[in-house]
Amino acid sequence: MSDFVAALVIAFGVVFVAELGDKTQLLALDFGARYPLRTVALGLTLGYALANVVATVVGGILGAALPARPIQIVGGLIFLGFAVAALRRSDDDVGDTAVGIASTSTLAILSSIAATIAVAEMGDKTQVATVTLASQSSPVGVWIGATLGAASSGMVGAVAGNVIGDRVPTRALGITSAVLFAVFGVAMLAGWF
Repeated sequence: MSDFVAALVIAFGVVFVAELGDKTQLLALDFGARYPLRTVALGLTLGYALANVVATVVGGILGAALPARPIQIVGGLIFLGFAVAALRRSDDDVGDTAVGIASTSTLAILSSIAATIAVAEMGDKTQVATVTLASQSSPVGVWIGATLGAASSGMVGAVAGNVIGDRVPTRALGITSAVLFAVFGVAMLAGWF
């Protein structure tokens, strides 16, 4: 049991700190500005849990990292697709944010957040750290700790986004989202993360 607790605490600390200022925390900021915090929290947690289960299974069973380059290419292309979708969404937005949120189902928002975070985390430094930690100690403890650490760090960004969300026009948020997605997509394709 002590290996489990130690793995959980270490993974939480390492991942929480590593996620501060990371691309997924910036994405969480954007989600927090546009959607209810409860939905964002659940979406972030599901996305991080999915990405971290991949990392811990790989680390626990194989003790080796995922091949980063193919994942970066696929992730980069997906992010460019998210950028196009964000631009289309911002062009379609008429009226205030509450109208756009009400017309989109909570399940769709939740799924979108979880998928975006899971894709963004693939091959990320925190996922590599999770792989490494899982190969050396309790994979379940590492998975729980890494997921809680990443979700907690992401919520720091989401809360900040929620604070500024009411002060920024919906169109500006959509354009900002599109730019962030495009930058991350290009950076992943170029191998910068």
